[in-house]
Amino acid sequence: MSTTMKTGAEILIDAVHKEGTEYIFGYPGGSAIPIFDALLDSPIKFILTRHEQGATHMADGYARATGKPGVVLVTSGPGAANTTTGIFTAYMDSIPIVVICGQMPTHTLGLDAFQEADIFGISAPIVKHSYLIKKIEDIPRIVKEAFHIAQTGRPGPVLIDMPRDVSGKKIDPMNLSSNFDLPGYHNISDEIDQKKIETAARLLTEAKKPIIMIGHGAIISKAHKVISFLVEKMRIPVVNTLLGKGCFPETNELNLGMPGMHGTAYANKALEECDLIMAIGARWDDRVTSKVDAFCAKAKKIHIDIDPAEINKVIQVDLDIVGDAKKIVEAINAIAQKGNTEEWIKTVNRLKKQYPLKYKKEGKLKVQHVLDELYKLTEGKSIVATDVGQHQMWTAQFYKTSFPNQWISSGGAGTMGFGLPSAIGAQIGMPEKQVVVIVGDGGFQMTMSELATAANNKLPIKIILINNKYLGMVRQWQNIFYENRLSGVDLVGNPNFVQLVKSYGIKGFFIKRSADVRKVLSEALKYNDGPCLVDIEVEKEDNVYPMVPAGAPLSDMILEPPKKKASKSTGGA
Repeated sequence: MSTTMKTGAEILIDAVHKEGTEYIFGYPGGSAIPIFDALLDSPIKFILTRHEQGATHMADGYARATGKPGVVLVTSGPGAANTTTGIFTAYMDSIPIVVICGQMPTHTLGLDAFQEADIFGISAPIVKHSYLIKKIEDIPRIVKEAFHIAQTGRPGPVLIDMPRDVSGKKIDPMNLSSNFDLPGYHNISDEIDQKKIETAARLLTEAKKPIIMIGHGAIISKAHKVISFLVEKMRIPVVNTLLGKGCFPETNELNLGMPGMHGTAYANKALEECDLIMAIGARWDDRVTSKVDAFCAKAKKIHIDIDPAEINKVIQVDLDIVGDAKKIVEAINAIAQKGNTEEWIKTVNRLKKQYPLKYKKEGKLKVQHVLDELYKLTEGKSIVATDVGQHQMWTAQFYKTSFPNQWISSGGAGTMGFGLPSAIGAQIGMPEKQVVVIVGDGGFQMTMSELATAANNKLPIKIILINNKYLGMVRQWQNIFYENRLSGVDLVGNPNFVQLVKSYGIKGFFIKRSADVRKVLSEALKYNDGPCLVDIEVEKEDNVYPMVPAGAPLSDMILEPPKKKASKSTGGA
């Protein structure tokens, strides 16, 4: 019988390692010291970040790129509270991460002790589940449950709060059990309603103008191959949501790209005309549907989703099938017969020619030009991360994805500052892949301290900084909908970014002229001695088009910029 005693912290780290964890991202502090001490004797590699938000975004990017859960370790109080932006981001996009927080001793909980925060309560609305460990005996079970919950069904973040007295206490680990105790947690049944499968197959066959809309859930379920088979077999045009990019190649003739607020004009035009739309792992979010009662008004609607809470939440559908997307599409593939869609495909191809993505090449340097060249130089093979804003939408339009987990971007939360740390996590998880991150000068400055993390780990990330000296998307809305009354969007005081990254030991490049784009980007893409940044000074007041005004029907899509108006500005300082 074992006489080896282990601390709660050691038991915790052992349990996390048994779940296949290779990396933990985080930042230490007093309440978490026992856990950090246990890490020294573990094969898990710890990635020291410069902020807890950065750690959580790194775990998120790691999870999106690899399909494996990301793990975070921080201390109590402000350390734990700083993770909430990253937890919320992962929650909105259904990303499996496990966040472990040190906590004050159990006997001080509720007494407002130094660096005590009720992270269990604070995080409740933005996690799939939370744990507060009060007994050392519960550690193996809770860790196993946390990883199971984070990864199964509709994935999401799980938080474990670990008081210091529990992490420091010793026990014989031979007496511990990791058996599940989840009476209220049920996975979706493997059984599929065959009648609904038959109805879906029939509706697809009968439709003259069908569209398949692919969402992030299709990527999570690894349904890309069965969806490709269905699309090619049935000859049905496809649209993909922002987070559905990469599930079905955007280079394929049947793919219309992204629909919605800043989607392609031809995708939106096709949605207006379709007579059936089948959403696979897509939740009909407002940036796609806009005015709900006008969305695909002529079409029958089928919804395939693993989360029953999403059914009829936004759009009232004609047929719902709850379950794993891959298994459902496989079942449809087995019986669906090809309909007559050739005229519809001709119509769609006509729309592509009539409403192409375009930009003016004359004048000051355009973001679209930069992304066009980046796509060509990387041959569309890079893992692409983005921050949030105009550059994100332009990248979604002009960088066509072709494989799952290639696209890493904050969707539901729209979190500025996500780009750089998520790319770090992606590069750590996929060291053999080239990772490119496109950031704006606004979002980049929110988490740019993580340049140190990228440099210290010698990660060959390519940081493409779109520098227009504005909070561009807010400026665009003020320009179009508020008579160009610019308030708080001028980024006065931006640093010299090339000199800034140099202070971290990072290589910097600068582009201002269109003629230099291809040459400098080529140099940056070939540079592999750690990370590098390309500061690209672009047209200050360019807008993203097409654009559907919030709450308007897709038919109100704005294709061209309105006439310029003289601006009144409150400045940015």
